[in-house]
Amino acid sequence: MSRKVILITGAMTGIGRATALAFAQEQGARIVVSGRSEESGKILANEIRALGAESEFIRTDVRHDDEVRNLVDKTVARFGRLDIAVNSAGTEGVPGPIVDQSEHSYHATFDTNVLGVVLSMKHELRVMFAQGYGSIVNISSTYGHRPAAGASIYVASKYAVEGLTLSAALEAASYGVRVNAIAPGPVQTGMLDRFTGNEENKAGMAASVPLKRIGNVQEIAQAVMFVASDQATYITGSILPVDGGKSAI
Repeated sequence: MSRKVILITGAMTGIGRATALAFAQEQGARIVVSGRSEESGKILANEIRALGAESEFIRTDVRHDDEVRNLVDKTVARFGRLDIAVNSAGTEGVPGPIVDQSEHSYHATFDTNVLGVVLSMKHELRVMFAQGYGSIVNISSTYGHRPAAGASIYVASKYAVEGLTLSAALEAASYGVRVNAIAPGPVQTGMLDRFTGNEENKAGMAASVPLKRIGNVQEIAQAVMFVASDQATYITGSILPVDGGKSAI
């Protein structure tokens, strides 16, 4: 992983933040983090530098094509190339029964979870195709291949992420570029707290996991790093569940 140039969207919180800090432990890593919070982004970039890695924060809303283009172009201008991209920006949207959903709740979820991945891969692959190498890891969910009552819009968005990942992998293979996704199960994040609403619901979710616990963001970050790395050069077009066994049910 030495001297790799790594771009992470949605890096301000949760899995994205943990992944940025995990990559920062690698000698010589050069990490661009992005998100919508200027203050949080500058704090994270400073934390990464304190761990010995180079880092830049570039404010980006992945729902807008021009901002994503700017993010990727500035990354390449700063570091000369793009080795790894982790597309972690995501939202739970507005959970609830499908009869309560609206055009607003659809866009609140799909514009970030799906359009954001489309635009991110569009510009990341533009650079990686020209290089003839690169690795992209999208963040999906167990809900990207398993249904869930009360989360239909979120589930649909993650099914879309997995379909996009597999299709992009086929397009990218002849260029020497790999595209995969990590599909976490329940992981302790602010999103999980909002989604479950209270500790009782969270405990019930933990009980549904074969390993009988909620995961942590560091476990997901380690899986991302492996799939992105040169140790996984024959892996592309794969969805890797990191979910305590939920996908086996």
